[in-house]
Amino acid sequence: MKIADLVSMLTAEGAPMRFTAYDGSSFGSADSEITLELVNERGLRYLATAPGDLGLARAYVQGDLLLHGAHPGDPYDALQCLGSWRFRRPTPKEAGVLMRELGWRNLVPPEPPAQEALPRWRRVVEGLRHSRDRDAQAIGKHYDVSNEFYEKVLGPSMAYTCAVFPKPDASLEEAQEEKFDLVARKLGLEPGMRLLDVGCGWGGMARHAASHYGVQVVGVTLSAAQARWGAAAVERDGLSGQVQILHSDYRDAPGSDYDAISSIGLMEHVGVGNYPAYFAFLKGKLRDGGRLLNHCITRPDNKQDPMPGHFIDRYVFPDGELTGSGRIITEAQNAGLEVRHEENLREHYALTLKHWCENLVRNWDACVADVGEPTARIWGLYMAGSRLGFETNGVQLHQVLAVKTSSSGDARFPLRPTWGS
Repeated sequence: MKIADLVSMLTAEGAPMRFTAYDGSSFGSADSEITLELVNERGLRYLATAPGDLGLARAYVQGDLLLHGAHPGDPYDALQCLGSWRFRRPTPKEAGVLMRELGWRNLVPPEPPAQEALPRWRRVVEGLRHSRDRDAQAIGKHYDVSNEFYEKVLGPSMAYTCAVFPKPDASLEEAQEEKFDLVARKLGLEPGMRLLDVGCGWGGMARHAASHYGVQVVGVTLSAAQARWGAAAVERDGLSGQVQILHSDYRDAPGSDYDAISSIGLMEHVGVGNYPAYFAFLKGKLRDGGRLLNHCITRPDNKQDPMPGHFIDRYVFPDGELTGSGRIITEAQNAGLEVRHEENLREHYALTLKHWCENLVRNWDACVADVGEPTARIWGLYMAGSRLGFETNGVQLHQVLAVKTSSSGDARFPLRPTWGS
């Protein structure tokens, strides 16, 4: 049998795109705008030995599986099409045919791409999940890729978190500025206050709070590359007297009695089992009446397994975990914090990812020169796929605002929110 015949056997309905293989076979409409091309035998072995998104990702990252009709920096349209492809389980008889036709050689997995993280069970030798050492390795895997690469993808803000679009046609920079300002307004920042920014990234929130609200800021990040870039940006902006960017685990953040804490895009790396300790630690850093703004990606419910899919876990966020906003609010409350406000910004993240993919496409050659084509392909694939996830409510983005009340119950909070829409 030809390869396309095997694919056809496993397809429940008609293929939504054209499929071609290196043996000259094809399947699907010749008029399709999107074509999936299997280039070589190694690609077939990836697909046969790691079914699902991991096998597809391995072959795609290595260039053994190509998407024609979509730019690798933004394969959004192709992923939409691919997502509608319905496969079925083969019958026992069909499974026997598949194994015979594939041959034993094609059932031996090739070496995975160099960009792939070890499977979860192998990472045990690197320490318990979410220990300090293992978290540092996981963060470095993703964030220490190349500051120059991130500058090209994220733009001048160097904000790698969901922006807030004041209007649909706002620029990415306007939207990131609005995100930082919304966080500052929710935290009630005023001149002379002290802000702790955990998981501070490249220091965007810290610099915004210092320059626009006159606060003193300590920012901490586990990424050495982020810390270097952020410290240089602080000095460049003339904020050295107000902002410190530290290369540190958030659990080692210095100081106490902060007026406010911002946590933007950190909680995805904390681990659901560590939420009680996370909120207890941050509560202990606040003064009475101090506010915590937690901004993170969530599941649309509280029932799903917090572990991500194989592609995200191996190529994007090793050890990352997501749960629903209800679990986050519950754990914040159980730690003794009073939740005062929450909102879902998932459509804003879809727009943010659209802009990041556009930047990657615009700067594709330079990005490939920075990090290599396999890594650039990974980022295009995951950002376009994530955009689809936010658009279809597969994932969400929630901001939860909580307060450390005094023993008498005083939250030092206004009767109604003061930060506007």
